[in-house]
Amino acid sequence: MTAESRRRHPFKDTPPEEYKLPNLNPYLKLHRQMGPPVVTAEEAPGFKGRWSEAYERSAPLHVEIGPGNGFYLSGMAARHPECNWLGIEIRFKRVVLCARKILAAEVQDNARIARYDAWQLGDLFAPGEIAGLHINFPDPWKKDRHEKHRLLGPEVAAWAALALGSGAEVRVKSDHRPNLERMAAACAPHPFREIAWSEDVGRDGAPWPDDLQTNYQSKFDKRDAPTFALLLRRD
Repeated sequence: MTAESRRRHPFKDTPPEEYKLPNLNPYLKLHRQMGPPVVTAEEAPGFKGRWSEAYERSAPLHVEIGPGNGFYLSGMAARHPECNWLGIEIRFKRVVLCARKILAAEVQDNARIARYDAWQLGDLFAPGEIAGLHINFPDPWKKDRHEKHRLLGPEVAAWAALALGSGAEVRVKSDHRPNLERMAAACAPHPFREIAWSEDVGRDGAPWPDDLQTNYQSKFDKRDAPTFALLLRRD
């Protein structure tokens, strides 16, 4: 299914028994069997407006879109146990990898990984529910004909303006500066303030005090290639 069609239709998770070859991908069943810290696609919308129940405690909710193998998500949960951390990931294997990272880091009390579509985040969060949004190295889709696939743009900006509470920060890192430029431009019509940029996180540091280097970022640092960063704040 294309990104465009995913925008038009509600996210529907297909149960394993409806797949022709349900055993072809071992993570299809495994992510459902793990239990917490995994939140399945069926469960996730039920926490809208009450994500504190997923953690059995009330704390500021920080969301990472596309956490990959969970290094950043689990690391930030360990650094900030006073917050609840939630990753949103669509791929079965990555959901399992994130869950394993969370368990290995022993942060299952304040970290969860939900399998869901990043184009359908309106299903998951009530207005003002998010205290911080983190996006690390989204696919840039550099070619013009792939513009419709780019996550950073008007749709995610409009959603973030609704879902983030006053004072919430948006932290974005990318090896492709136009990614950040698009995000800044998309947020301009909404109640966001552009706080700071970094033209090279490895050289100058991030525009926030507690940055954590992702595995993907380390590859660019080793090549002396810049990682760009943008900090926005919801008014």
